[in-house]
Amino acid sequence: MRVADLLPRRDDYDLRPRALRADLAAGVTVGVVALPLALAFGASAGVGPAAGLVTAVVAGVVAAVAGGSHVQVSGPTGAMAVILAPIVATHGTAAVALVSVLAGLIVLVAGVARLGRLAGLLPWPVVEGFTLGIACIIALQQVPAALGVPAAAGHDTVGTAVRAAVAAVSDAGPRTAWTLGVVAAVVVLVAVLPRLHPGIPASLVAVVVVTVVTELAGAPVPRIGALPGSLPLPVVPDLDPATVRALAGPALAVAALAAVESLLSARVAASMTRTGYRADRELVGQGLASVASGLFGGMPATGAIARTAVNVRAGARTRLSAVVHALVVLGVLCLAAGPVGRIPLAALAGVLLVTSTRMIPARTVRTVLGAGRAAAVTFAVTAVLTVAVDLVVAIEIGIAVAAFFALRRLARDAVVHREALPGPATGGDEHIALFRLQGALFFGAADRILTAVLEGAAGAQVVVLRLSGLGILDATGARALGEIVDTLEARGLTVIVKGVRAEHRDVLSGVGALAGLRHPSHLHSDLDAALAHARTHVRRPVPGGPPAG
Repeated sequence: MRVADLLPRRDDYDLRPRALRADLAAGVTVGVVALPLALAFGASAGVGPAAGLVTAVVAGVVAAVAGGSHVQVSGPTGAMAVILAPIVATHGTAAVALVSVLAGLIVLVAGVARLGRLAGLLPWPVVEGFTLGIACIIALQQVPAALGVPAAAGHDTVGTAVRAAVAAVSDAGPRTAWTLGVVAAVVVLVAVLPRLHPGIPASLVAVVVVTVVTELAGAPVPRIGALPGSLPLPVVPDLDPATVRALAGPALAVAALAAVESLLSARVAASMTRTGYRADRELVGQGLASVASGLFGGMPATGAIARTAVNVRAGARTRLSAVVHALVVLGVLCLAAGPVGRIPLAALAGVLLVTSTRMIPARTVRTVLGAGRAAAVTFAVTAVLTVAVDLVVAIEIGIAVAAFFALRRLARDAVVHREALPGPATGGDEHIALFRLQGALFFGAADRILTAVLEGAAGAQVVVLRLSGLGILDATGARALGEIVDTLEARGLTVIVKGVRAEHRDVLSGVGALAGLRHPSHLHSDLDAALAHARTHVRRPVPGGPPAG
């Protein structure tokens, strides 16, 4: 791939009037949808609603211009809010800007290094289990705000939710009643309004309605508070070496999440629009977006699947719609910071509760659980670990579980058969053992294949190994094949190998697997030639003498 493929191009945009109108309309629609989500995710991450708005604006523009998807919408997301919460609890809100810059640089380097294709290696059950776990964490994080109880930042979302519930029950009062009422009203409105008309921005309308009602009633509910009336000036975070070392691990985890989530979202967008996307350029764009967001005091950004889907359904044609979405959020920040600051935090909690229930449909859960035991176990393990332990650990162990099942399946598919010799039988054929190896000869199946061949060769004088059916051969499998050759030859049997595939020659040569063959002529590409050569090595008994062998 050329360097130019990672850079913005003129044909990223369609400036014809019809396309412009479509992009403008889609951008306004997504901006309206993104506003409450940006506020909510900033609050949920512990960095404040203002940081969510800054991220939606700055990262939204940079990722749209520099990214590899024509219709991707980027900004703060639930998964990123979840992974940032423990970072804020440990290092404080000031660390988020530096983490954003560091993570952005890591993602940028990954894009330049052409690592975009690696996201496609994530198993589907791991992705869905991770998504379900994130949805559960987002829902649990909203319990304190829904009950009007302060909550400390951190990853112990289950414990925090339980403590908030106990505190609310023991100290129930008008504040708890109001916050619960605000959450219930938002949930009902978000669920009902789209049924009246699909074009209604349900989340925004619900937030506006409950804000007006609580203002008129003078309700004692916590609110967002003061917001800046414009974007802050960019500031380079403190690059103290000790701080950078302390945040290197969290930054790497954030970068991994940003890369994976953004590429998954871009892939979803490509499937919805029947168009492609450039994975490496998407990483470059998302890396630049997180760096820019951190410089302006925002949080790391990723591609947002829900907002991207809204963008596509609203008729977006090019990345201009994502730029417009960011400008809409900026307009609200500059022109309506005061009214936005009066939004109850419980209203944002209601929005996120609905968002969490929509992150993974019940149909998807049923599909994964019905896809076999391997998929179900991988899905469940990833989801549970995401909630109970850590997002990065959950993905790592989820991949390990999926790999275990995949390797076990490969090992089971690796088989060796002793076959009858083709064609008319000749004298001495009963002393020739023809084995056909199929599937994958790798470390998970090597011992079993070795044992099967050695036991099956009992009573033979010549062994012919057919290798053309081997699809996978690793170093352990090649070594096992070498042991078969060496052991049989040591027992006095002649070994002939037929059908070594071109892609396996290097590994076989590297471990010296065929060095034990008596002569180079014992390596054949044609079965008939191999069998003809095998028959020349059969020792026939001398009349009246002892049996051969």
